[in-house]
Amino acid sequence: MNLPMPEQFFTDRLGAHRLRHEDAEEIFYTYAGKSEATKYVAWATHRSLADTRRYLAATIGGWKAGVDYSFGIRLPNHRLIGSCGVINDQGAIQFGYILSPSQWGNGYATEVCQTLMKLLKSTPGVTSIGTFIDADNIASERVLIKSGLHMVERRQRWFAFVNQDNQLKDCIIYRLP
Repeated sequence: MNLPMPEQFFTDRLGAHRLRHEDAEEIFYTYAGKSEATKYVAWATHRSLADTRRYLAATIGGWKAGVDYSFGIRLPNHRLIGSCGVINDQGAIQFGYILSPSQWGNGYATEVCQTLMKLLKSTPGVTSIGTFIDADNIASERVLIKSGLHMVERRQRWFAFVNQDNQLKDCIIYRLP
């Protein structure tokens, strides 16, 4: 089921635009190739630009199929600073985001997540919105709470993060009421 997702949205300070093949180098050098940025994500740190190009091919195909809506996050000067995305499973939404370490602490993740939550709540076909985080990821926990999500449960040794040696980690499940 395709969702009527816009190809771009804006916050007070940022623009989010549908990812394109032309974004590959910026994505790789801004965050996807940085281990400190990818520590808490479900996908492996990109080792080469070829990894990023494969990722973009998959996500662009996912948009067409209605299962993956990924956006590049940009400053007003058009500099890429991260991305956010939505995985659609028949209206049950899981979302995530990642920022360049050089942009941490500026409130950008909260700003993007708050706007994305408003957008998703008003999107026809969306039945639930949620995500999960490594219980050690305190910064993301703060972002999710500020964005209106509530903790549903904590699961012990529940998910193996590839960039943490595939060790099972405690995770916290969040949902938007």
